[in-house]
Amino acid sequence: MAVDVSVGWEDHGMPLPQPDDLTSLVLRTDFGDDGAWDAVRAALDAADEYPHATYVSEFCFANAEVRALVDEEAAADEEAQIVHVLLADAATMKDPDHSLLAVDLSDEPGRTFRLPARWFPDVSANLSIANMDFAEFADAADGSGTFRGFDEG
Repeated sequence: MAVDVSVGWEDHGMPLPQPDDLTSLVLRTDFGDDGAWDAVRAALDAADEYPHATYVSEFCFANAEVRALVDEEAAADEEAQIVHVLLADAATMKDPDHSLLAVDLSDEPGRTFRLPARWFPDVSANLSIANMDFAEFADAADGSGTFRGFDEG
């Protein structure tokens, strides 16, 4: 089925793609620089020896906004809902740390924090197996809204 890219994916009533088992959905929403997208994926893949991401780069998700993602997931069948998504947005593409925008789609829909590639495997693994909740990472974010690990002191 061809998708008209002049309107957003939400206008087509399409649910978000399902991530592969034990991975997080990394959704590209900025399409201005293919080289930056390649660098983001390389940084995420280099952060750990195991795969933690299901990458989706479909132009129909260009400029998708948090509120629209939350609304779309809330309308999806319960079996098809995902609990979080990580956005590779314009800020991600420009950030030397390749910080993704983590979005809660379940417990506190719309709550966000920034996630540098360095911390991506830890967060993805813990969220994927429901070992930790989204809020635990969001609550540990610094003043800029970025998760940089847990203080051990």
